[in-house]
Amino acid sequence: MTRHKTYGLLGFPVKHSFSPAMHNAAFRALKIKSRYILFEKSSAQFPKFFSSLRNNNICGFNVTSPYKERVLGFIDGRISEGARAIGAANTIVVGKNGKLSAYNTDYMGFTKHIRQLKLKPKRIAIIGAGGAAKAICFALGKQKCVCVAIYDIDKFKALALAKKFNAIFENTRFSSVANIEDLKTKDRDLLINASPVGMHKDDPCLIGRSLLHKGLFVYDLIYNPPQTKLIKLSAEEGINSANGLGMLLYQGVEALSYWIKPRKAPVEVMRKALTEAIKNGR
Repeated sequence: MTRHKTYGLLGFPVKHSFSPAMHNAAFRALKIKSRYILFEKSSAQFPKFFSSLRNNNICGFNVTSPYKERVLGFIDGRISEGARAIGAANTIVVGKNGKLSAYNTDYMGFTKHIRQLKLKPKRIAIIGAGGAAKAICFALGKQKCVCVAIYDIDKFKALALAKKFNAIFENTRFSSVANIEDLKTKDRDLLINASPVGMHKDDPCLIGRSLLHKGLFVYDLIYNPPQTKLIKLSAEEGINSANGLGMLLYQGVEALSYWIKPRKAPVEVMRKALTEAIKNGR
């Protein structure tokens, strides 16, 4: 009897994720005997996870915070150009030989979503300098945006991120700033929250009302809750905004495509499953 293949999401925490709904709906639609589950692992448990892959018939998995960068140290197969340049991976394929290959579909998901939103940003402000921000910066550099300003509570992290991508993209100017006000959002056409601030009820809204303007589009990578304080504030000010659900969908489509080659991911099935999951709160 053939065992079901297992896929999932590795991170800490991950209970908030809607990814299982999206991927399991896709498996059902394609009549693939596979399941997608959550792998919530603490920092101490993280290394042990990799020795359990074969026993649990794990054939691939996504990676989320805080392990997108750390996971690269466990890859013994191919590391895609995007994952290597970004320095973070969110999609892992376990080969038949047991070797792990790493990809970054976050930047692909973000790119597809802003195209769907018909955005052509030129001057961008980003809050956060972690793995997600790296994927965003790579996507923006690929699109030859004019300038990208980055703020992180860890100023050295933001500085390193700007330096990294200035060395890769000659047509886009990346810079780090010491505080949120220095992002100069009044001169930007896109503001991105790539930090985890906003996931919890007690989290503050990092952007003050005075920093918003009508020509700014606000993009919050957080999708659960669907309306963060930043998204709500934008709505109050009549400013267009989006959460990260579209990015989640499209990065998931790309990830699934790697796992089920040569078959294609059922985009609309996955979109509907995400919508239902949000509606039901799970």
